[in-house]
Amino acid sequence: MKKLLLAIAFVAFVFSVSAQNVQLHYDFGEGRKMLTSTVEMFKPDKYGSTFFFVDMDYGADGTGIDNGISLAYWEIARAFKWNETQKFMPRVEYNGGTMSIGDGIWIPIENCWLAGIERTWASADFSKILTLQANYKNIKDKLEGGTKNQNGFQLTAVWVIQMLEGKLTFTGFADFWKEEMFWGTDYRFLSEPQLWYNASKNFAIGGEVELSNNFVGDEFAVKPTLGLKWTF
Repeated sequence: MKKLLLAIAFVAFVFSVSAQNVQLHYDFGEGRKMLTSTVEMFKPDKYGSTFFFVDMDYGADGTGIDNGISLAYWEIARAFKWNETQKFMPRVEYNGGTMSIGDGIWIPIENCWLAGIERTWASADFSKILTLQANYKNIKDKLEGGTKNQNGFQLTAVWVIQMLEGKLTFTGFADFWKEEMFWGTDYRFLSEPQLWYNASKNFAIGGEVELSNNFVGDEFAVKPTLGLKWTF
């Protein structure tokens, strides 16, 4: 839910079409019990590809918000190419947003810039695809009372597996990165595998399981959802 699946984007690139979808998830995770919407877009061109997504949470246990948005977050990325046989694509990415922590208090999700490379592998029929990324990561005003940027890294894997002649799609991503937090943990992990039953060309029913370690608090967490997806 946090990313446009770059592997799906690669399929779209192969067939020179754009890919956009809207998802709505109900989160069953502890302290969550909320709806989350995701809007994703991918568009290739002769110089590479662009993707973005926007996530919005609508209330949540502990936020004190039951009529409105409790989190807004987005990412946008651009990959670059100069020929059709290029294996490694340079890329840049931006992340940012804001969130409620309750009692009317909102905190920013710091501006974050990434730059690196990505490589994609695919089976002959494109039913199995894997994309790997290696990025340098810079988080603005993260250290020393918000006056110094934090530099680190982020490794990302994205996959898609089509099953049952395309009726079932298993997708997901996994991020591993370094970021100093107030609880003292430097290394963080987040993965969101999704499973979708494609009822038609445009409509899918499924969900995801968010798996994280040291992402929100110094602990391992499992947060399942049920979701609907419409692909344009």
